[in-house]
Amino acid sequence: MTIDLKEHFIKYEAVVQMIDAVFDRVKNEYPKEVFCREKCSDCCYALFDLTLIEALFLKQKFIEKFSGKEKNDLIKTADKTDRALYKLKRDAYKEFQEGKEELEIVGKMSQERVRCPLLGSDDLCVLYENRPITCRVYGIPTATAGVSHICGRTNFTQGKQYPTLNMDKIYTQLQLLSAELIRDIKSNNIKMHEMLIPVSMAMITDFNEDYLGVE
Repeated sequence: MTIDLKEHFIKYEAVVQMIDAVFDRVKNEYPKEVFCREKCSDCCYALFDLTLIEALFLKQKFIEKFSGKEKNDLIKTADKTDRALYKLKRDAYKEFQEGKEELEIVGKMSQERVRCPLLGSDDLCVLYENRPITCRVYGIPTATAGVSHICGRTNFTQGKQYPTLNMDKIYTQLQLLSAELIRDIKSNNIKMHEMLIPVSMAMITDFNEDYLGVE
């Protein structure tokens, strides 16, 4: 990735700082309810995708930190993970075409567990300082499309009122940052900001000028 995205990454990191502050505030207010601790890797098996700005940031930090055999081994793991995710999504799409209810399919997908390629053998994230936003908020109550979510290992009580992070607003911010990026690099792919990219795909993708639609 040779395109300079420094200014866009600064804006993304500002969102990350805001998210971390929200997490810390909830954790301080509800220390018994937030379970998050070192080597608790429950969130590292959850299925989720990254917005374009997150994927580009993650890949940049990945290539800055790793090289040689260590980098190649991680890419091999990511490639294997990406194939597993592709199969899951392909099967889900097939079920949708066959008439199965979308909510049922989504519910089934949410129960699938696939190990993140960035999760080391010691159950620690090898890119922890630059982990995605979804990973950062996993241990506190969140809501998406009006539906609340809590980590299965927390001590939050279902149905009780807690401060809840509206993820729809966060995703909107991230898509806006992605759209600004696509505009500023003068990409031919004007709808690329709508892309959602798994962590595994972000690791193995070469986000070069051709990929980003820059002449």
